[in-house]
Amino acid sequence: MAAENGDLDPVWDDMDRAMGQLFMMGFDGNTVTPQIRTLIEEHGLGSVLLTAKNLKSAEETTRLVLELQTVAHNAGHPVPLAVAIDQENGGVNTLFDEIYIRQFPSAMGLAASGSADLAYEVAKATAQEIAAVGVNWILGPVLDVLTNARYQPLGVRTTGDDPQEVSAYGVSFLKGYKEAGLVTCGKHFPSYGNLEFLGSPMDVPIITETIEQLSLSALVPFRSAIGQGLDAMMVGGCAMSSPGMNVMHACLSEQVVDDLLRQDLGFQGVVVSECLEMEALSHNIGVGGGTVMAVKAGCDNVLLCRSFSVQQEAISGLKLGVENAMISTDRIRQSLRRVLKMKSKCTSWEKALNPPGLSLLSQLQPSHTTLSTRAYNSSITVVRDKNRLLPLSNIIEPDEELLLLSPLVKPLPASAASRALSDNVAASTHEPALWERSASVMSGEGVFRELGRSLARQRSGRVSHASYTANGVRPVHETLIDRASAIIILTADSNRNLYQNGFTKHVSMICNTIFTPGGEKREKPLVVVSVSSPYDFAMDPSIGTYVCTYDFTETALNALVKILYGELSPSGALPGTISQSQKVHQSRQHWLVENWNEERDANALDTLIKSVVEGSPSSTRSELSSTSSNSFLLHNPEVEEAHFVVRNSSTQALYGFCSTYFFRSTGTGVIGALFVDPTRRKLSIGHSLHNRAIRTLLQRKGVKRFQLGSRLPSIYLGIPVGNGVERKRLRQWFSNVGWNTALSRPVCSMIARNLSQWVAPEGLAHSLQSGDIEFDLVCGWEYADSILDHIKTNSRQGVLELYKLALVDSTECRIIRAKRPEDGAILGSVVLYNGESSVAEFIPALKDTSENAGGISSPVISPSAGDYSTLLQGLILLGIRQIKQQGSNACILDYIDGDGNFDSLSTMGFGVLHSFEEVTCDAATWTMVPPS
Repeated sequence: MAAENGDLDPVWDDMDRAMGQLFMMGFDGNTVTPQIRTLIEEHGLGSVLLTAKNLKSAEETTRLVLELQTVAHNAGHPVPLAVAIDQENGGVNTLFDEIYIRQFPSAMGLAASGSADLAYEVAKATAQEIAAVGVNWILGPVLDVLTNARYQPLGVRTTGDDPQEVSAYGVSFLKGYKEAGLVTCGKHFPSYGNLEFLGSPMDVPIITETIEQLSLSALVPFRSAIGQGLDAMMVGGCAMSSPGMNVMHACLSEQVVDDLLRQDLGFQGVVVSECLEMEALSHNIGVGGGTVMAVKAGCDNVLLCRSFSVQQEAISGLKLGVENAMISTDRIRQSLRRVLKMKSKCTSWEKALNPPGLSLLSQLQPSHTTLSTRAYNSSITVVRDKNRLLPLSNIIEPDEELLLLSPLVKPLPASAASRALSDNVAASTHEPALWERSASVMSGEGVFRELGRSLARQRSGRVSHASYTANGVRPVHETLIDRASAIIILTADSNRNLYQNGFTKHVSMICNTIFTPGGEKREKPLVVVSVSSPYDFAMDPSIGTYVCTYDFTETALNALVKILYGELSPSGALPGTISQSQKVHQSRQHWLVENWNEERDANALDTLIKSVVEGSPSSTRSELSSTSSNSFLLHNPEVEEAHFVVRNSSTQALYGFCSTYFFRSTGTGVIGALFVDPTRRKLSIGHSLHNRAIRTLLQRKGVKRFQLGSRLPSIYLGIPVGNGVERKRLRQWFSNVGWNTALSRPVCSMIARNLSQWVAPEGLAHSLQSGDIEFDLVCGWEYADSILDHIKTNSRQGVLELYKLALVDSTECRIIRAKRPEDGAILGSVVLYNGESSVAEFIPALKDTSENAGGISSPVISPSAGDYSTLLQGLILLGIRQIKQQGSNACILDYIDGDGNFDSLSTMGFGVLHSFEEVTCDAATWTMVPPS
């Protein structure tokens, strides 16, 4: 193979043979297929991944692995195949055999036992069993830290959320695997413990933590495992987005593999890529190109799970990369040395061609069965039992009925029910969709039905069992609940399957509102059991009795029955820092914020706007309706505008947008809009955009004040407050980033419809004829001096600029003036505009009326005017008459102060269109200066 000094045997001069060692591939079927035979014989494939679809029993697995090794031996392979499987226990086992392969708790279940020694014993036993059938490489341990535990799909596959605890158990698993003669593969570097899932399969999950944050938490177990001799490391296919790290696929990035893993953490073993068949990678890059990128990044072993055509594409891609000198032969040999060194630790032809098989498994069975029972008995956790409902014999008599309610879930690979189902479905059809449908229905009815039987046998009493779905509490459930004396509800990852949470809380409410015929309140006993993630109700004290099993294999549920009936005292404890509520809070991340580029981003912004509009509650009309990217672009020489985006540089999609304006005339720095794709909220994109906006506005020369909400453009006049719940959330959000929302000022836009039927309020028109005020209608720049001199009495942002737009656009805009007769002084004014005007581009509400409409904008009343309210009503009255005369059937008031104006305008036929709270802060006293 390879000499001690690192020189390779001449047999590896054949570069095709050498490159074959750099791949791990899977296949469909439980016998050697022509496809996998071709890969081994013709392409020198060095590693094979076996999945549950390949393996039926321990005996057949031994036969299959031996046949694979024999094919490689007969083809002249210098070294045996590395044969790898996932055997994490709990719900993730590739190899299942009711007789010879024991079931053990998941990683989190073992952590709940509180014993790293027990974890070592279980890992060693697991490795002994799979080594007996010829497997020499286990894809474990899982080293991810659940820094955002509640919403991560890894769930119980990892130990928990405490980096030190994950490290301790990870090292115990590692030592157990190695003691049994297997080589190991840590996963999923740099961490799958705080992924953000952003949408379609084309979007890869994202790590948004910085390298510094990862080093303090997520990287701790990986560093520990490397120090204890970890043989291989699987690098994930996730994206990374943080300051200094903008990576689309971690396993294809030199920054992740070579810099972070090799240099910073000092890992010298085999680096395995995530499967390159994932849809996002194959769609965006292509498997051939992805293979070249993975090897260049530093991967030694490229994983392709299933598709023969894709596997051939990967091999061709690597060969082409070498032929084109994109990858040097020295780079191939470097990875080859690492792979051969790993294989030398776990296999030889003598060992590979003589697996011990069932003879060894038979010897191991008694001690491993005892170990399995001990491990599960130690892991079951009673988190709370406020009313001392356990054991159930305390609260229910033998003649009373116990009700079991369980969700419909897919089977675990280690479940006998799922195996029987798999065999049954496989015999009848090859359609994957049918298998999925059948699994969803039958496993919930199968595995949990057996639990119901066990509960009935144990208590020698009646146990009713019903399933529940997203349809919620049905009449049949209500009948069963009313009849039962005690209820057990099972949940499985209810934080991701929210219907389970809703169902459980509904049943809990029913149980808490039961009264005796005499009117006395009598709660019905309710026990909630999480059969997967303990995070379902760990921090919900309203669930008084809460038990966790960490998986729903038959072995786990048998241990549960013993706990429920008092045959076994529960000794498990929640792992990590799960009892601290702050652990499930998402940490704030820093996204790359870029300057707006109109040519690059305009279409993407239109798409983002559409997403925000479609994501708005159906009961309200979005403020962005009828808005386009052009609506934010003033192109006004007297206004300094700077807009920012968070974008996917690969797809060009925008995840968030923020517009800022500096109005030199008033010294006002404005955040005019800040919005994020609804599917990507709570990822700190808004924080990153806001920080960049504030930094920019602080640098504006002459800035006096900051303002949330813009008069021009007139899209968001302030914080939207039409929805009460959303108002509270937004006020709190802006308060947290530095705005004094307690000093906000109500503003709104209003609309009057059916102008053809509109009549002025009685008495208003008459009061305008008193002779104290004269009104006229003007247009054109020749009136600019007097009008702009009047406008200076108003210091509001955007008013001056809007009047200038109207004066320039003499065709589509008019201005109504109210003058004092004796000296012609202007006491008040408003702008009138229609849908064809230049003003209308910045006031999307006008287009959003879906009918012919005109607008009244920016009323300015001089401080010397006597009756502000009457003068304002008079200007608007004349405006409506003018708009109606032009044939419009609706009139928009795009910006009205809420202080005392709502009632008077309502009497004129106006209703509120959108409500806002405008917030203004002194720039000189702004304290929350974001880091640059």
